[in-house]
Amino acid sequence: MMVDSTLAQVGKNLSDAMRILEDGQRELETGTERRRFSRTSIPGPLQGDGQDVTTILHLVHNLIHEEEEKEDKPSQHRMQNVGEQGHMALLGHSLAAYISVLDRERLRKLTTRILSDTTLWLCRLFRYENGSAYFHEDNRDGLVKVCRLVINARYEEYASEGYAVLSSKQPVIYQSASSRPGLGQHLCSQLGLPLSSLCTVPCNTIFGSQHQMDVALLDKLIKEDVEAGKLPLLLIANAGTPGAGHTDKLGRLKDLCDQYSMWLHVEGVNLATLVLGQVPSAIMAATRSDSMTLTPGQWLGLPAVTAVTLYRHEDPALSLAAGLTSSQPVEKLRALPLWLSLQYLGHNGIVQKIRQATALSQQLLQKLKSLASIKTSDVLETEISLVEALTMVEDEHSSPVVLFKFSQEMSAASSGGSVEGYCAGEREVLDAFNRWLGEQLARLVPSSGVEVVELEDEGTCVRFSPLLTAAVLGTQQEDVEDLVEKLMELVPVMSSTMCLRQDFREETHRHAASLRYIEELSWPGLGAVRYQPQTEGVDENRRKQELEKINTELLKKLQELDTDIVFSTGPEFGTEEDCIFVGMVTEDVDVPELVDTIAALGRDIEESGRLLENMTEVVRKGILEAELQLQKANEEKLMEEGVLRQLPLVGSVLNWFSPVQSSIKGRTFNLAAGSLDSTEGTYSTKAQTDRPSLQDTPTSSSKRLPGQRLFRRSGASSDSFSETSSIGQTDETAREESTTVSSSTLPPTSPAVPEEDSHSASDVSAEKMEESSEQVLTQVETEEALEERQPEGQEVEESRR
Repeated sequence: MMVDSTLAQVGKNLSDAMRILEDGQRELETGTERRRFSRTSIPGPLQGDGQDVTTILHLVHNLIHEEEEKEDKPSQHRMQNVGEQGHMALLGHSLAAYISVLDRERLRKLTTRILSDTTLWLCRLFRYENGSAYFHEDNRDGLVKVCRLVINARYEEYASEGYAVLSSKQPVIYQSASSRPGLGQHLCSQLGLPLSSLCTVPCNTIFGSQHQMDVALLDKLIKEDVEAGKLPLLLIANAGTPGAGHTDKLGRLKDLCDQYSMWLHVEGVNLATLVLGQVPSAIMAATRSDSMTLTPGQWLGLPAVTAVTLYRHEDPALSLAAGLTSSQPVEKLRALPLWLSLQYLGHNGIVQKIRQATALSQQLLQKLKSLASIKTSDVLETEISLVEALTMVEDEHSSPVVLFKFSQEMSAASSGGSVEGYCAGEREVLDAFNRWLGEQLARLVPSSGVEVVELEDEGTCVRFSPLLTAAVLGTQQEDVEDLVEKLMELVPVMSSTMCLRQDFREETHRHAASLRYIEELSWPGLGAVRYQPQTEGVDENRRKQELEKINTELLKKLQELDTDIVFSTGPEFGTEEDCIFVGMVTEDVDVPELVDTIAALGRDIEESGRLLENMTEVVRKGILEAELQLQKANEEKLMEEGVLRQLPLVGSVLNWFSPVQSSIKGRTFNLAAGSLDSTEGTYSTKAQTDRPSLQDTPTSSSKRLPGQRLFRRSGASSDSFSETSSIGQTDETAREESTTVSSSTLPPTSPAVPEEDSHSASDVSAEKMEESSEQVLTQVETEEALEERQPEGQEVEESRR
């Protein structure tokens, strides 16, 4: 079979371009990519000489992955899985450019064939008989064109009189409260209608789904508008709402539209299931609508493929006036990428992709049902569990969308804590926990495509919608299994954290003198505290500086501890500053020990800071005291040895014939203690006599097994959550308490910590205080002071020898 050489070259060029870009991506992932374009983000002048295709493609690759190269790590963003069918869609864009230069007659025949084939295939696939198709880039553009068609059909003088005819009867467009945000406003903006022409119909509040349009209320609103002299024009219904995937009662809505001569438009992800052999009646009713918008690119994993609006109308002149059809052959080439892709996949391939996506959602739903801590929507009213699995459709066995959320009603026996009395901000706290859950699942299993959604009634939920993500990300059954496994690991951590939040609050209040509990409801963790230093009589600026300094140092010390608990500065856009946020914890965490350690470390930092601040005054007072003692000792020496021995020459001779033992004792000035001590022991033992160091002071300790982390209760154990919440595995241990020997330099409420743990709270305090003592311990010798103030200093030193 002969092939046009130009067509063959187009395909070859596309293959070469994809190969270069994909090879560059693999090189970037392995770290071998060279930065040939280090200044690609800076626009520059057009070069005089042209560049070859390979160089330009490398430039495109570097522009795409510029941020990844700066950070020297692969991108965390989801990348579309471009398979062979994706290459066909990309080839369609290249062929469209080539076909557009054909002669007019050949172009007309080819575009007509492409448009006719694609329309016929889509109408048969989605059971939409006698329909026409409009291909558009913006998935809202089809609805805009349909509205113009309805306006032209309902207002006969609209083509000649324009918007003036609308003043006689104001058109009204109805949409569900669960519709896409901003859709109605976009319609009014594009059609030039006032916002008063948009009517938002509330969803069911008593009976039925909370995300389905209230049909009875809609009927009432339409009657009121008709009585007010308005014209009901169009109703936008959902076959899968954007947030929860609910399907409106399309059959009843169609009957209502026929009663008032309204146009029914349907959109939503559930329309994809029309290609399956068995279609639920709730979805099948969409085939009776006047128009529907499809997004086959998302459902089939086809990049850069247009959305399609199928509609039924008998007057081609009105369709042309509304922009749904065009006499320009080039505009019909929008269907070319989809035309190629549909042929490549075939009918069976298309059905298989949709079936696989729906099977993934059913697999996850069944897994959630089989878990003891997870419930589905049919038992939400009667059972209690850790996670709620919500299937937001009438027939859950046909749902392509699964939503689940962490529930506060949990088994209190799973943890030593209690949730009694925890009511303030409950909704906001649960939303924060579910937001964290969704983010962790998306990070741990990125190919699952789960995402966080905000629903008005249910709050924050995690959504799994494989029809929108599976073909793009290549989601498989193994990914669903992995998702369930990670969920089972995360739920106990969230449960124990929720139970221990109240305990953490109470323990913080017990240390109200130094710690302040911060009520941050949007923090998914144990809680937040702020160390409050004693700043009486200090101005506000100085107080803020000291507060920031101490809490920053305290956070650093806590992060250095040998524990799996995560300490951080909190949310990036949080309202509280200079706080310490404690992350997720397991059920065996010893909350009192944790709070005691935070308070002890804070006091240690505060006292060390005050010691340094007061050092100048301590040194000044110490020098004055030393001078007085040295002067007194010098006077005693004069009275003891006589005046002759103080004369330079005579004193040397007398000392040679009759040596005299000096009675003056040196002094050691300890800055840490602020006291003067005798150096008699120094000269007798030839070594500096120190006070007992904190390392020699017995500290409270606990016997722990090797690898045991801090803040674990005795007799408790937990599983490993290192990948999810940085909480590691611990063994069951028994901890024997030992008494603590009090020390003036240690906080009185220092918690018990293991001797083996070099990073424990007491060791950190001991090392810091010992280092401070060694740095500030200074010996002030009597002879050096006498050299500056007494002329007889030299003889005193000689007499000592």
